[in-house]
Amino acid sequence: MKNPPAYGVTSVDHALQLAVILQVEGPLTVSEAAERLGVARSTAHRLLSTLVYRDFAVQDEDRTYRVGPVLEIAAKTQSNAAAIRAAALGPLRALVDRLDETANVSIRTGRTVRFIASVECSRALRVGNREGMVFPAHEVTGGLVSLAALGDDELTALYSPATADGSEERPDLAKLRTELRAVRQSGVALNLERSERGLVAVGRGVTDSAGATVAAVSVSMPSVRHSPHRLKEVVMALTTAAEAISAALVDGVRAPSRS
Repeated sequence: MKNPPAYGVTSVDHALQLAVILQVEGPLTVSEAAERLGVARSTAHRLLSTLVYRDFAVQDEDRTYRVGPVLEIAAKTQSNAAAIRAAALGPLRALVDRLDETANVSIRTGRTVRFIASVECSRALRVGNREGMVFPAHEVTGGLVSLAALGDDELTALYSPATADGSEERPDLAKLRTELRAVRQSGVALNLERSERGLVAVGRGVTDSAGATVAAVSVSMPSVRHSPHRLKEVVMALTTAAEAISAALVDGVRAPSRS
């Protein structure tokens, strides 16, 4: 299980959290930043000023902060992430209330998956907040769900180009195709310590108004609390959450725009 580093510096962690929020959700004010981090407004202002100095953020005339040149390109590739996150937060909290395990929503970009929303459970032993974390798509449930929505030709094209230095760990495509067929049939992906030791996760797809898989909702738990007998309960709760998020996305598309 991935845990925060013992040597972590709080101010650095807060600055990185703000950078992720700006990249994924869009502009925010000093007050909103302070509320999200649970810090004083003066602290939030110093953090945002530092991000501006390093070109991770810029301040607009209305005194809100948005992504700067360093993050702008990446932010443009995830323009729908904020809408998905907004649609997901309510269902995620309901999912945590129902199962008392940490719940997440992730999106795929190429061969990687980024967690864009995370709600922790209240248990002492729990999977921590994963918001902003990035993993290889074939290693996590959200990635497997998203990859299962691709055709064989699309999957081949996705994994054909090699990285320049050859450092990227590439999956066995024959084995991955077999796994993805099982995900398509069941609609659920299972991660039994695949990405991290001591962690089990179950994921299900989130669809847009056209029925395309645009994200995945998942539940993560310590492996000591997982059992095959509990899987049915988890899948039922995930299905409810996925349907609620999908419905919220559709309602968002139908809602009249404000001018």
